[in-house]
Amino acid sequence: MEIGIDRDQSVSPKPSIRWGIVTTGMISQWFVEDIVLDRENAPVAHKIQCIGGRDMSRCEDFANKYCPGANPKLYDSYESVYNDPDVDVVYIGTPHAFHKQNMLDAIAAGKNILCEKAFTINAAEAKEVLEAAKAKNVYVHEAMWLRHRPLVHQLRKLLFDEKVIGDVYRTFADFALEIDISSLPPTSRYKDISLGAGTLLDTGIYSLTWAILTLDAGSPTNSERPLALGVQSHQEGIEVNTSILLHYPSTGRQGIITSTTQSNHNARPFCTIWGTNGFIEVEGPAASMPLSFTVYPKVEGDANAGPLERKGGKKYDFPQVGRGFIYEADNTALDVLAGRKESAIMPWSETLHVMEIMDSIRKQGDTFYPGHDEALEQSTGPVMQVLQRLGPLS
Repeated sequence: MEIGIDRDQSVSPKPSIRWGIVTTGMISQWFVEDIVLDRENAPVAHKIQCIGGRDMSRCEDFANKYCPGANPKLYDSYESVYNDPDVDVVYIGTPHAFHKQNMLDAIAAGKNILCEKAFTINAAEAKEVLEAAKAKNVYVHEAMWLRHRPLVHQLRKLLFDEKVIGDVYRTFADFALEIDISSLPPTSRYKDISLGAGTLLDTGIYSLTWAILTLDAGSPTNSERPLALGVQSHQEGIEVNTSILLHYPSTGRQGIITSTTQSNHNARPFCTIWGTNGFIEVEGPAASMPLSFTVYPKVEGDANAGPLERKGGKKYDFPQVGRGFIYEADNTALDVLAGRKESAIMPWSETLHVMEIMDSIRKQGDTFYPGHDEALEQSTGPVMQVLQRLGPLS
């Protein structure tokens, strides 16, 4: 297979990458719409080579609506995408519960992969996939698009290199999405437990990611494992509220993380980071789509004397190009073209790190997915481990 060869050099001298799209759902629609945008300064030319789904008519509708003029091959199976010799990277946009098998099938066919978050249902499945990828020597990357945004890189630079708010000590992050679970059909991905329904894997992972990005100064390959304490609430057997407290032992930094499907009132701002010399508010429609952040100096005064007023802050705005999937798509393409097997922004170790934290929270919150979590149900969670070490409380 020749990767990155654009046959029509007179039209586009830049390297190209050929995508195979697995499934025609909403997230795949958004991804494809973004990567076919006409961008003058794009480092890579993205080509939709083929689209695979379980319904040929939906594939046809998808191609006509989201990548008109791309002329992709259309397949009525995912396996045909994996076996297409002209595909450089497979993008997997299926529900969480299918990710493990989808990736194992693509890996068996020797394909590089960009797979939507959450990477799998649990850490054990993630390890199985990554071991298979290592054995087959293919590239695998979890599509946490948030981490690729220029806004995030600038924010971390200001926090940890320039220390614009001093020493960070606390972060709050929230993702709220109102979904009437009771009114949904049982096949909905928001209601079907077999698809991995629940807030944590779907939206809470963004809140968790904001806490990790703003509390841990280390690189993604050298993350500190925080103590994670969590509670979860359920409706009709589906997890609808998660609240997490993170604590980083080496620094004492703490994160307060929330997600819900019982309200569409996202916190405004959805993320706030406090430091010894000020604070930063991150703004945007939701935690998955940050558009700006504002750096404020520390609020001074006596709170007992009346409300304290914040002083003027410095706002950093970032242009919105599409929905923001282009950054992870470009970085994935550049990785594959360079022969790398994992992303430096979201390496395998960080995928496992996040999956293990979410396993811990689900263990504490009694959220388990049949057919996936049998081992997790039998394990001992962190709260119980602490109580066991303390011995009888009397």
